[in-house]
Amino acid sequence: MKCKTLHNKLIFFLEGDLPEKEANEMKAHLAECESCAAFAEDMQKTLGIIHIEKSPEVNPFFYTRLKVQMENEEEKTRRSVGFPVWEKVLQPAFFSLLLLAGIYTGIKIGQPVTAETSHSIFAETELVPFLNEMETEPIETFLME
Repeated sequence: MKCKTLHNKLIFFLEGDLPEKEANEMKAHLAECESCAAFAEDMQKTLGIIHIEKSPEVNPFFYTRLKVQMENEEEKTRRSVGFPVWEKVLQPAFFSLLLLAGIYTGIKIGQPVTAETSHSIFAETELVPFLNEMETEPIETFLME
């Protein structure tokens, strides 16, 4: 028997689902081939772990704890009788107003400043000459010096 054939049928062999003739051939090959025997041993350990995990023990206190937790949830819902108005109506209304205030503030900040809105003497007399400095002196003159 080839190693590849053994690997394909190994799970069936370990679970006892093979006919007796094929099972005997696999036993003979496992006795001769060390690598297949090591592979079969690893597979047997893995299947053993899987079988243990398939049927876990049920904790006897699981249902008691679950019942207590469900009762606690019911008490929390009873206690929050006054809060549904806040949660369902006031909270969304508050956040909507907050959103509108933010949008309004963003629009006001984003509007350009016009001459009508800023009548500052300082801006006209002191700040404008510094901002328009390049207009008074051409760039060529500046670079030549």
